[in-house]
Amino acid sequence: MRIFSKFVAALVIGTTLTTPVFAQDQPAKNVILLISDGAGINTWHAASYYRHGALGHEVYDDFDVKVFSSTHPLNTSNTPTKSAEGTVTFDPAELWKSEKSDSVFEGSLGNYPGYFTGYDYTRAYYTDSAAAATALASGVKTYNNAINWSNNDEKLKHIGEYVVESGRALGVVTSVQWSHATPAGFLAHNASRNEYAALGKEIVESGLATVVMGSGHPLFDNNGKAVEPKDEKAYRYVGGKDIWDKLKSGETAYKLIETKADFEALAAGSLDLDDKTKVIGTVQNNATTQFNRSGVGFGDKLENQPELATMTKAALNLISKDEDGFFLMVEGGAVDWAAHANNLPRIIEEQIEFNEAVEAAVKWIEENSSFDETMIIVTTDHGNGLLQGPDSDSKAYSDIINQGAGAMPLVRWNSDTHTRELVPVFAKGNGSDFFTKNAKPHDGLARYHVPAASQVYVDNTDIFRASAAALGITVDQKTN
Repeated sequence: MRIFSKFVAALVIGTTLTTPVFAQDQPAKNVILLISDGAGINTWHAASYYRHGALGHEVYDDFDVKVFSSTHPLNTSNTPTKSAEGTVTFDPAELWKSEKSDSVFEGSLGNYPGYFTGYDYTRAYYTDSAAAATALASGVKTYNNAINWSNNDEKLKHIGEYVVESGRALGVVTSVQWSHATPAGFLAHNASRNEYAALGKEIVESGLATVVMGSGHPLFDNNGKAVEPKDEKAYRYVGGKDIWDKLKSGETAYKLIETKADFEALAAGSLDLDDKTKVIGTVQNNATTQFNRSGVGFGDKLENQPELATMTKAALNLISKDEDGFFLMVEGGAVDWAAHANNLPRIIEEQIEFNEAVEAAVKWIEENSSFDETMIIVTTDHGNGLLQGPDSDSKAYSDIINQGAGAMPLVRWNSDTHTRELVPVFAKGNGSDFFTKNAKPHDGLARYHVPAASQVYVDNTDIFRASAAALGITVDQKTN
């Protein structure tokens, strides 16, 4: 039985007490959260320009709610500080300052001139994907590197645990390794995101999720070619060799699927699960489904990798069997990897694949559920690359230039790592008005040419609170 409550308890996030969040009178049955990792607003724009030749044609452009989100971490330590030392503050007005700067940002690919003080602010004190995933999944700001782990060095309860306790099913899908920061944030706990084997082991042994899908296959390389593992490290993304052997031999709660054909069969509802009711899908790639293949441009995709949309359909087919409902997180994880590489063709390719997964989720809602029953949220965990127009060296936050469908837009990369820019949030369905009710206005968002109603922002922790409130789940999170 699902357990509903009249309100979701207040949380302490860092040192700031949030207002109580009241659940829906008629809770949603399902929540679908889709995260394009590392996608600043111009990543979304670049993909739409290439795909459609204009903005406004993606399925999420028609959602009722279109706001923005802040993403900064609690602090930029890599370990718990157990103190307020180094707490990150955030003032969106600082993002838009256009005074000249002679600073130099030292990136991994090279140095990037500061150009403007607003850019300096945007590139400073940013979150990593672990702290961002923790905020999205647990509603708590924490230090960089933490997977549902507090700055007080304590385990945090994440939305997946609340969801399963409520009687619903949990699903997590990604285009990168399934023990990587974002998917792990909805499945596990660890003081360090880099403990991949421990995270993978917890994911499998806990049996919390009904379905987990992603890459990290120990027997395939970045090009989807079969290889012999060099050592035990090859198994780190799947929980270690012992866990992998148990998955292969059927000694866990999960049926292991690996081939594109099996993912497609699950999406079509025709896969024989034998005596299992849960699935771990590990695509035949050690890194990402497509991004890390040889070359740097479009075309010649690996043929043995399922599309993110197929994986989304497959997960929905399985978790929707739970009559009490579900929570599904889908990540376009390699968008972030492409931003780190300043690779415009492949960030567009990855974002388009993510957009197709959003379309698959919306189609499922329309055909199998309703927006009265299901809330969908589409967002990112942080920006990356500070992608701007080609003249953004002389004009702060200039627009990228559309060159029509099928043509690369004109851009300039101003970083090769994460940013703390305000990022898009799109939502629709039962509970989505949480965002508009709790958003704060900021006229700096007019720079993005969005309507006045969208010149507002929430915090990334509000993704968790909106999800819990929509599902009628009581939050008993220990404050940090």
